[in-house]
Amino acid sequence: MVDTANPTRSFTNIFHVIFVLFSLSAITLGMWGLLNRPEEVAPFPKEVSGFAYSPYRNGQSPIDKNYPSAEQIDEDLALLSQHTRHIRTYSVAGILGDIPAIAAKHNLKVTIGAWMTDNREENMVELKRLIEIVNRSTNIERIIVGNETLLREELTGDDLVAYINYVREGVNRKIPTSTADSWDFWLTEDKPGEHPENKALGASVDFIGAHLLPYWLGKGIDYANDDIAASYNKLKEQPQYKNKPILIAEVGWPSRGREKGQAQASDALEGKFLRNFFPLAQKNHYDFFIMEAFDQPWKMKQEGAVGAYWGVFNADRQPKFALKGPLQPIPEWRTLVAITIALGILTFLMFLVDAQHMRRRAVSFLAAVAFITTSTLVYMAYQILDPYASTGTIILGIILSLSAIGVATVLFVEAHEWAEAVWVMRRKRPFGPAEDIDSSYRPKVSIHVPCYNEPPDMVIETINALRNLRYANYEVLIIDNNTKDETVWRPVEEYCAQLNDPRYRFFHVAPLEGFKGGALNFALRNTAADADVIAVIDSDYQVHTDWLSALVPHFQNPNIAIVQAPQDYRDGGETLFKKMCYAEYQGFFHIGMVTRNDRNAIIQHGTMTMVRRTTLESLGGWGEDTITEDAELGLRVFHAGYEAAYIEQSYGKGLIPDNFIDYRKQRFRWAYGAVQIMRKYARPLFLGGETRLTLGQRYHFVAGWLPWVADGMNLFFTFGALMWSAGMILSKHIDPPLAVYAIPPLALFFFKLMKLYYVYRKRVGTDQITTMQAALAGLALSYVISKAMLYGIFTSKIPFLRTPKMKDRESVWFALLLVSEETILTLLLWGAAIGIALTRQDNLTASDLRLWLITITIQSLPYFAAVIMSVISSAKPFTAETTPATTASNSH
Repeated sequence: MVDTANPTRSFTNIFHVIFVLFSLSAITLGMWGLLNRPEEVAPFPKEVSGFAYSPYRNGQSPIDKNYPSAEQIDEDLALLSQHTRHIRTYSVAGILGDIPAIAAKHNLKVTIGAWMTDNREENMVELKRLIEIVNRSTNIERIIVGNETLLREELTGDDLVAYINYVREGVNRKIPTSTADSWDFWLTEDKPGEHPENKALGASVDFIGAHLLPYWLGKGIDYANDDIAASYNKLKEQPQYKNKPILIAEVGWPSRGREKGQAQASDALEGKFLRNFFPLAQKNHYDFFIMEAFDQPWKMKQEGAVGAYWGVFNADRQPKFALKGPLQPIPEWRTLVAITIALGILTFLMFLVDAQHMRRRAVSFLAAVAFITTSTLVYMAYQILDPYASTGTIILGIILSLSAIGVATVLFVEAHEWAEAVWVMRRKRPFGPAEDIDSSYRPKVSIHVPCYNEPPDMVIETINALRNLRYANYEVLIIDNNTKDETVWRPVEEYCAQLNDPRYRFFHVAPLEGFKGGALNFALRNTAADADVIAVIDSDYQVHTDWLSALVPHFQNPNIAIVQAPQDYRDGGETLFKKMCYAEYQGFFHIGMVTRNDRNAIIQHGTMTMVRRTTLESLGGWGEDTITEDAELGLRVFHAGYEAAYIEQSYGKGLIPDNFIDYRKQRFRWAYGAVQIMRKYARPLFLGGETRLTLGQRYHFVAGWLPWVADGMNLFFTFGALMWSAGMILSKHIDPPLAVYAIPPLALFFFKLMKLYYVYRKRVGTDQITTMQAALAGLALSYVISKAMLYGIFTSKIPFLRTPKMKDRESVWFALLLVSEETILTLLLWGAAIGIALTRQDNLTASDLRLWLITITIQSLPYFAAVIMSVISSAKPFTAETTPATTASNSH
């Protein structure tokens, strides 16, 4: 950011950059530190009441009968013996039956479990093995028959009574025997929410095996101890349990998983829960087993993401949180903040390339965007790293992460354009109407007007406007190509003949290949030999009398090959629909084209444009292999090392498409052509190499079309969101995507709205209502742009899509039929949101669920906007008294 023309300003700018970087680095450090303040909590006791123990490690699973080795179990129990004298098991299948014997080596007592399901034969096999193990073991202190079988509705209380009695009859000594289930299944009074059908079970057991897992109640962790105490006391108050001990068979908190109401999961929260629970347990003399000793990755397939993360130790047998001393939400936050600051500075410095013309406000704004975005991405990366992720989860995570990076890239592009559009000290390449309009430099201009099936009266009006040009040295070629109806083109031919002016020549050519480019090349071949400049306008354009005299003199600069004026429209106040379209068009011509012109990187458009003839012919004429021959030629001109001049003032006005379907066709053609061009010039655009394209030109051509590429990818997101939402509606085991994944698209959506509102007001001069109308019109094109991008990727050629003018309006019903696809997508997304809200009513306070509902609702807005625009396009024109004024900034 060095201004070689003003060393003092350069020093000031460098000082400002350093100050901004230092300030934002300090703020970033402070925010991460504030969010990770250490919290003092009671330490983990030297010895706890007991651990629930499942021995499986990563890659092992009882479902696949892939059991750990005896050596691995021995290692586990040696570790646990340092913290407790009691463990609880869940099954005796396979090597699990050897756990009591291995535990005895470490002086551990075992509450042995038998895994029960609705398979009676397997249950009897399990129970017989349990009896054999108990009868030969000396360290069994309790027996638990079944785990949460009532909760899973696999067995009844009477079934469990029968199994418990079978075990009692089989063991060779009296050992307390019961089952373990969610604490509320032990409430057997005849009251709402209780289970009187389990009275016989409660009467037959020797102790109450209750699971107290307050995370599932959906309350914040600060209420966990109160919930445990209340639940425990409610069990104690049950008359039939007066003389029966209560064992908290599972108590714990997960370190990872979805929000359940207000309950969140993290390593620090798990540590906080347990370290707060231990003093409560000691005070009230609770007998308990921590749920659980080690993380169990295999449970992800059975219980969802949260099921794997209840261990005090991870699957590698390392503690997941500090057992003593303060707890921090993200212990590694210092490393993460260092990465954040480094990425923020790197991103910011990329913004500063060729930024010496920016004001300080722009510098500060871009720095803030860089630091906020990189902070978000680093936090996302930390949150989504899953040590137990399956291959499918990893692939999904990679896709979503790449999407987040793509969204961030688009946001950076939008931020850069925002800053360059409104916060610059001066425009780097300003061009205006030539001051020396009386100069003797008056090269001959050949004006080409291509037509296809255009209303003859409209074309004649275009010719009449050209006749008023205050420029003597020109000719006009009207080329009608491939119009089949002779009554359409013949009146124009006759009118040109009536003019009796050799400067006006009409051609009807059929057949003629090559889209509009083919027609323009035909005109080029028939251009007067002494013409030096080729000018092109669409057949609906009425030019200002000074168009040629004000702009042609720019060709005195031998490096300039293109002189471009903006597209403008004379019927922008005719209907509400056209008013909205007009406002949407203005953004490109008074924002995007202006910033592009600073780096000699404008998009040439095929009306109100002029090209140096020698340059055009040396480059082989107009491209006939693309439906956007204008933009393709502009890139080719830059590729050859020439320059273009963009004059922001309006010198001609055409007609806006009469309805939404034609407006949509026009944008489809532009977007499809953009993909054709990117494919054709991928090497010079992305890799450089043998090209005279500057880095700034390459940036603008790629970055300028990047939002359209994002629209194309957004269509995949829509279908993915619908499938994911359908899964959530049909299955309680499918959670919404992680909340962090919703942040980038939501942030980009609202950022673009803020940008449009601010920049339109500053650069285009629109009022609030017109700005919002422009936003709605642009949003309505998202779907057709996404289709065009995908068509462009997977096809090489489509028919040229003409934009008709002066058409009759359609009915409302026909307008709705034209947007049937958008209507269906809108209704599907709304239906998905409603379906999720109805099926997940018990968890609507969870932030990830709410963010997902917001995301799919916002996802529907572009499709709904298309429906609205189509309906509006069918409305009647304004009356003369109510016709709103058209924005007239920068026009003649």
